[in-house]
Amino acid sequence: MTTYLLAGGGTAGHVNPLLAVADGLRRRDPDAVVLVLGTQEGLESRLVPERGYELLIVEKVPFPRRPDRAAAGFPMRFQRAVGRVRGYIRDRGVDVVVGFGGYASAPAYVAARRERVPFVVHEANARPGLANVLGARRAAAVGVAFAGTPMRRAEVVGMPLRPEIVELDRAALRAEAAAHFGLDPARKTLLAFGGSLGALRINEALAGSWRDVLDAGWQLLHITGERSDLPDPGVEGYALRRYVDRMDLAFAIADLIVSRSGASTVSEIAALGIPAVYVPYAVGNGEQRLNAASSLAAGAAILIEDAAFTPDRVRSDILPLLRDEERIARMAAAAETAGTRHGTENVIAQIDRALGR
Repeated sequence: MTTYLLAGGGTAGHVNPLLAVADGLRRRDPDAVVLVLGTQEGLESRLVPERGYELLIVEKVPFPRRPDRAAAGFPMRFQRAVGRVRGYIRDRGVDVVVGFGGYASAPAYVAARRERVPFVVHEANARPGLANVLGARRAAAVGVAFAGTPMRRAEVVGMPLRPEIVELDRAALRAEAAAHFGLDPARKTLLAFGGSLGALRINEALAGSWRDVLDAGWQLLHITGERSDLPDPGVEGYALRRYVDRMDLAFAIADLIVSRSGASTVSEIAALGIPAVYVPYAVGNGEQRLNAASSLAAGAAILIEDAAFTPDRVRSDILPLLRDEERIARMAAAAETAGTRHGTENVIAQIDRALGR
């Protein structure tokens, strides 16, 4: 019986691929012990127990960014966190550690090395986090979601995805999806969304151009986000929703997508072979722009910068695309080459190699 310790968390970008791999390990071997290492503050504190996995807690110890009081206390706090993880590894008989980034991963990598347990690193973003960059130096295997990610000895394995995405048959669900959203299954559909909280720039651009989309012969499924107060015009062919808990149905009816370019979003869209217009979130270290690079290079997507995404830009760039069926078809075919539905299996193969299987 093998005991796996999966480390990571903080955000959905770390937790979701972790849970996809956990589910894959459990499906393959129901007798395997799958433990998750995370913090009390991260999203994993809720999502991991809900999924039926035991969560082992480690202290959140951010890497210091400037010489202040927190930096002075960092070495002692970090070593305490490493010691706690070493205790978990010994007490639970952990055979291999798999890290997905976030605060829990850094002490997990150091603890695994000191306990002479192999560890595997998976990086979801095209611009890697510091914990994974450091961990990759001594890892038994390093997997990345996107080609070109600057990680030592990196192998492109793709993103471990949710089962409802991996198993999605878009054509078979299109009629159900249309009925769910009150749309016509025979008409082309533009899907626009910006995450659970929405994207103000995308919302404002579509608010000023949705009539043009409909006049082009398309219909629009616009997921504005729970905090949006954008009014619903209540017209046929325009389905406005604050939140959608069946994104599989949204993807099933989408012929073109406008969205942010978070790592999971790009990976899911590419895996499903859907053309996209990416509007990367402008805040942060620029990782969203890099996440879209593989799809852009493949010809599966176009990119419009956040500051430039206006109603006029929708009319000048997206409307001609909506009218060009051949280009949409080429982009869809290219998307099939830019993504994979086998990220979970690929990461598990790396884990098996680390175990000498």
